[in-house]
Amino acid sequence: MTTAVAGLLLAGLAVPAIADDDPPQTDQLWIDSPYDQTLPLGTGGGQARSRVLGIGLYHDNQNFAVTDGRLTVDVSGLAGVAEVTWPGNCAPAGTSAVCDIPAVPVLGKDYQAQVLLTVRAADGAGVGAQGTIAYGATASGGPDGALAAPQESFSTALTVGSGPDLALDPVADIEGAQPGAELTVPFRITNNGNESADGFSVTLHTSYGLTDLTPYDTCAYTTSGGGEYAPSGHAVCSFDQVLAPGDSFELPGPLTVRLAPRALNERLDIDVEPGGGAQDIYSTNDYAALQIGAENDADFSVTGDAVSGAAGETVTADLTFENHGPAWFGTLGSGDPAAKVRLIVPEGTTVTGVPSGCSPRTLAGSYYPSRTGAPRYDCALPSWVREDARQTFTLSLRVDTVVPGATGAVSVRPSFGEFGDEPFDFDPDLTNNTAVLTVN
Repeated sequence: MTTAVAGLLLAGLAVPAIADDDPPQTDQLWIDSPYDQTLPLGTGGGQARSRVLGIGLYHDNQNFAVTDGRLTVDVSGLAGVAEVTWPGNCAPAGTSAVCDIPAVPVLGKDYQAQVLLTVRAADGAGVGAQGTIAYGATASGGPDGALAAPQESFSTALTVGSGPDLALDPVADIEGAQPGAELTVPFRITNNGNESADGFSVTLHTSYGLTDLTPYDTCAYTTSGGGEYAPSGHAVCSFDQVLAPGDSFELPGPLTVRLAPRALNERLDIDVEPGGGAQDIYSTNDYAALQIGAENDADFSVTGDAVSGAAGETVTADLTFENHGPAWFGTLGSGDPAAKVRLIVPEGTTVTGVPSGCSPRTLAGSYYPSRTGAPRYDCALPSWVREDARQTFTLSLRVDTVVPGATGAVSVRPSFGEFGDEPFDFDPDLTNNTAVLTVN
């Protein structure tokens, strides 16, 4: 199965003021280009089918606006292998072209390739012929006013091949769906290769909040997960139909799936493969990960504790996370913890024991060299939590000095990357996301 590639964010960028005493900031220009591609030969001696390559620019630091991107594309390495048709924003000269990209985005989910090159196998090219496209780029902006992509670091290798190329029609993500609703998912496969597919398989994976996948006679249905990984549904469907070059296929009936009452951020994965042991010559378009967002809430809460002890005594404290639903939540893409429970250690105490999932940190969140004695602990939940999940982290604290009414802050917050340190946007009640651990 080909893994889905995370998108990139094209955002309108504002340049905030930077104080004189702020640390210096850096930025880097990058080229987004396919690593390698296979181009099919023509069918029956005809002209080869073309393929579109998406190329683009992005940069790292959202504090800078980067403009006037100039992407240089060198196709001199394709002689006798492939032919290129240039898009309108590229000015060709001989075997290269300079393509204009007025606004260069930062990394994120709404990124789209800005330069679309159309390539096909050259007339007379044989199976196995190889060539390379090389790229370079500059832009205006960044801390020094000008940026350049690392030289000789980006290229696309093209290889002429022969075989089937099963391609899924693009399917748009779904937002704002209602729990309980049945959704119809468009589905069509086309053979874009130069050889027939002698049968093929379709594999479907549904996340925990999706149910009632359409039953087809040619599919075998199973479920998995429930421990470390969230429960999911699987269907493997086999078809003995021959799919000739240019032919398309649709399932015997509409592909439907229902959102369970627990649905929130769901995903339907679709993968197709040719049968008979054939190798698909371009596997990138065999796979789709459809994101389905439900209008639902997951009410996270955390509860602290109240403990007492004399100086020198060790006590235990429980920090409890709960999900009051009605939705579950999982980090389906990254596999990061669904959330973390944070403790700021109360004054006059030292943590002497923590569960394995709790990481010691400095107050600012940096690395702390010892498992015990840290001023802060971040305790990771699994990558998914049920709609009625409850988990308690038990810590041992030594009372060094009796400080009447000493408290430590307890909170539940997003984990790495998924939401940054912002509140969960699906949590309807943020007042129960904090609590205290009271000592004496």
